[in-house]
Amino acid sequence: RQWTQIGRAYGITIVVTVIGTVGSLIIVSMLAYGLAQKNLPGGKIIFLLILITMLFNGGIVPSYIMWTRIFHLKNTITALILPGLLMNGFNVILMKNYFAQNIPAELIEAAKMDGAGEFKIFFKMILPLSLPIMATVGLFVGIGYWNDWTNGLYYVTDAKLYSLQNLLNRILQDVQFLNSSTMTNAGVAATTQMPSVSIRMAISVVGILPIMVLYPFFQKYFVKGIAVGAVKG
Repeated sequence: RQWTQIGRAYGITIVVTVIGTVGSLIIVSMLAYGLAQKNLPGGKIIFLLILITMLFNGGIVPSYIMWTRIFHLKNTITALILPGLLMNGFNVILMKNYFAQNIPAELIEAAKMDGAGEFKIFFKMILPLSLPIMATVGLFVGIGYWNDWTNGLYYVTDAKLYSLQNLLNRILQDVQFLNSSTMTNAGVAATTQMPSVSIRMAISVVGILPIMVLYPFFQKYFVKGIAVGAVKG
């Protein structure tokens, strides 16, 4: 039963990480590409609003009310994806600087003269030239989704929808509670169902192993993307 629950949580974590990372990359890259255009109307105001989100947020209570009462995301897979999907100001700035510094404006103008539209330019030209920054931001977002447990803590109470991190956090909480319990007979009976140390260690290894395996393949793009994207645009 424990391994079935672990397998389900592992699958949910993979689905959430893949969908969240791909969706976030699309949204962030399109926004950053627009902000990188010097002739964008209101571009400076939009950029300022993005900077403000890095300093201030609405807080946990308004966010909880919005996602649960307005969008009705409680106890759904979407609750693990949507709250972190929309945008991250730091990632937008990295991509904006990369586009501004490394994509020649002449290349875009030449494509427009050949009749290419904005979407064709973006998907056929800009993205293939932006692998370093896409890999960098994708790694940031992917690790964030893989390690996220707060969305599950706030919005998920159904054990069947637990992600790997939520399951591990729940197991650790149960172990701490059982260890600190002062009950006698009831406490002893409960501890017989306490997950073994091997199960907890196995979940920890499973949680970190994919990141350890994937990081070496993204390392060269990661270093280049950080170095170039951090240049002030």
